[in-house]
This record gives sequence, structure tokens and C-alpha cells, in this order.
Amino acid sequence: MLKKIQLLIAVLLSCATMRAMAQDCSVTVTIRGVHDAKLSISKFSNGRYGEAFETVPDVSGQTVLRVPKSLLPGQFLLRMDYRKKETDNPYPSEFIFFLNKENIGLGINPLATQLDSIVFQNDNETPLYYSFMNENAAKKRQLALVGQVLESYNDRAGKFYKEAATEFEKQRVLYNKWIDEQTAMHRTSMVSHLFPIQKIGEKNWFDSADKQALAQQNTYFYFVDLKDSTLLHFQDFSDFVTNYVSLFGMRVTNDSLRDSLFTQAGRLACQKFSSGHPKLYGWVVDYFYRGYEGYNILPGINMLQQFINDPNCLTSKKQEIMKRLEGMKKLKIGAPAPAFEAEMFDGMKLRFDGVSKQKKYELVIFYESGCGHCNELLAKLANWYKIPENQIWVDIITVSVDDKRASWELAYQQNNFSWYNVWAPEGINSKAANDYYILSTPVIFIIDKEMKIQGMPVDMEGINRFFNQ
Repeated sequence: MLKKIQLLIAVLLSCATMRAMAQDCSVTVTIRGVHDAKLSISKFSNGRYGEAFETVPDVSGQTVLRVPKSLLPGQFLLRMDYRKKETDNPYPSEFIFFLNKENIGLGINPLATQLDSIVFQNDNETPLYYSFMNENAAKKRQLALVGQVLESYNDRAGKFYKEAATEFEKQRVLYNKWIDEQTAMHRTSMVSHLFPIQKIGEKNWFDSADKQALAQQNTYFYFVDLKDSTLLHFQDFSDFVTNYVSLFGMRVTNDSLRDSLFTQAGRLACQKFSSGHPKLYGWVVDYFYRGYEGYNILPGINMLQQFINDPNCLTSKKQEIMKRLEGMKKLKIGAPAPAFEAEMFDGMKLRFDGVSKQKKYELVIFYESGCGHCNELLAKLANWYKIPENQIWVDIITVSVDDKRASWELAYQQNNFSWYNVWAPEGINSKAANDYYILSTPVIFIIDKEMKIQGMPVDMEGINRFFNQ
């Protein structure tokens, strides 16, 4: 009886495993042309490719990579760290492909990842994407040539200019019609959702450059299906939104104007997408929040509050944005600076609750050892602090919010800064990081003897301005 029960349990577990695997997709990769390769696969999400979720080393023939159903559909990066000969060091090669819900096969030589060098099995998405984009680029080049003539030609009243403008409009209409035809022809394909955002809007060549730019900003999302959440899976859509922001960035001449223009860009985009799919709407809000946080554009972060309070906005950043807004209200110039504790390299505790008697200010910087912007700032700060007059007025504490102490320790030994460099246990979730509302790094505070915040510069230039004013 016991054996029967054990057999039944084994059968049930096997069936459950098979059902779970049936929900996933498989990518059968056949490597050729090299000795071997380590294969890894990652998904594009939130503006970047994440960590590899599947890795297989030493592939010299064929292997199967599994893609969990939870990651489908999407755009994926296949990385091949290959060795041409057994004695070679691994060298990277990458290929981007698309996966909807079908099991597919790729026969690929890491040395030649052009479309015509790859064997596709049961894959209609990836070949369609690349063939469409190649043809699309050729057609756009023809339009661009006419546009370049119009942009460089000075006599707008002349016959030639009028004829060129007419020809551009004619070719634009034909191009957009071709996009519609391709979209209809491949409507069952996932990647066809990307085709409409390639369309080109109407342009009045007789308007001033400023009016043309304004018209382009206002009509930029005209061809986007605001109800189509499939767009979220593609890098091309993320790049499409980034290109929209760059239209505003071209007019930036100083930090104040930057903050104003990028806040305007976010407001217009969020208003546009507010009538669309809640996930698409939420993604756009998240996109601008990441940008505002990265450049410390406080007016932009504040502007987003009206959208995150909208129940139709499915943002993944709501709690983060709300926390940031709360921090903006509490941690401002003149506000009390929270005392905090952190660990020194020898394991002893350091408590910051006031500026030393010999100095006028404390410069407190929260950072992560793997953050490029942080490392650039700290390198500049190290040079700045070598100047004797800077040391007279200021003490420095840099607080690592790395998740792991080992990451901080490695960076600590490499840098050997001439100030207190400490680690906040629990990293970004530490009490110190929470008290200072740290959500991204680097974040800088200048604190006076009364434990009041006197400055929150965003870079080394801002630090210099504060101490040289």
C-alpha cells in the first residue's frame, strides 16, 4: 500500500512538473562555427535588459533555454561568450530576438549574427522584425533626403522649394500607407504592433523652425495606439519615448530651463497616455519618474503626483514616488538633518549627530559602489578634498547603501578615501537611507553646526558653487 501511495505521489509530481513546463517556452539554440560558448538569456524591461534568467555553459552543439511564461511575450537578448578555439579566452557576441508564445529554434554562429546567417525554426517574429526594419530604414532614407534639401534651402518663396515640399508630402503619405499595409498584412504578429510608431506626421515646411518643433512635440504620439499595452515589451517603444524627450532637450541651455522643459514634456506625455491602457499609462509615469530622479528634477517629480493619484494609472513606482514627495517636503533647505548610525570598515559604529567643532559644515553623500555616477562624483570629490582650504571648512562622510557589505568592502579597499567612508546595514532599506528618503544614488547633503540642511547639490559643480558663493 505504501509503495502505491509513493508511486501515485511521484506521478502527480511528474504531471505537475510537465504542466508547469508546458506553460513555458523553449529556445533551442544550435551553436556553430566556434569551439564552444556560454549562453545566457535576459529580457528587455523598463528601459534595459535585466539579469540573465537562464545560463548554460560550454555549449558546443545544441541546447535548450527555457523562458518562463511570466516573461512572455517579450524582447530578449541572447548573449554568447564564445571561444573560437579551445585555448582562446571567451569573447562576447549578442543577438536580439522576439518571443511570443511559440517554441523556437535558432541556428547561429556567434561570429556572424546577420539575419541571413541565422537559421530560424518556427520563428515568425524575429525575421519579420528585422526584414521590416531594414526595408523601413531604406524608405525613410529617401524621405530624409528630400527633408535635408528643404532644411538647407533658403528661398522658401521659390518654385523649387514649393515643389520639394509637395514631393515630401506625397512621399510621406505613400510611406505611411505602406506602414498601414504592413501592419494589416502581419496583424497576427506581435512585432507588428511596433510598425505604426514608425509613421511620420504632417509637417508644414513654410512655418518657422520653432513652430515646426512645437507642432512635432504636440503631435508626436498621434500614431500610437494608446490602448496597446504590447508596446511595453519593446525597446523600440522605449527609444521612441526617449526621442520625444530629446525634442525638448534640444532647447536646453541651463539647468533651470532643463527642469522646466523636461517637466513640460512629462506632463504632456502623461496627459496623452492617461486616456489609454492603464499599464501603458503607468509605464509612461514610471519612465519620467526614473528620468526626474536620475537628474534630480524636483518640479518634475512633484508634477507626477497628480497622475499617480489617478486610479487608472497602474504605475509600479507609486510608493516610491510618494516616498520621494514626502522626502521633498521634509528634507529641504533649513530642515533638521536626521542623526544616523553606520558601520566602519573595522566593524565599529559611527554615529553622526553633529558637525565637529573644528569644521563649519558636514558633507554627507549616500552612494552605491556599483553606481557609475557615484564613482565619478567620489573621484572628483577626492581631488577637491586634496585642496587644503577645502579641508578647513568641511568634514565628509560617504555612506554606502550597497545591499551587501562585501561589495562596499571591496570598493573601500580600492578607493582609500581620506574621510569617513561607512556602510549602512540593510543598504537602501536601512534606517539611515529611510530617514534621508534615499531611493537612488548619489544624493548629497550639506549640513551645518545646528544640524540643519543648508544645501542639496546634485553634482560636484553644485558643491563647488555652494562653498564658493
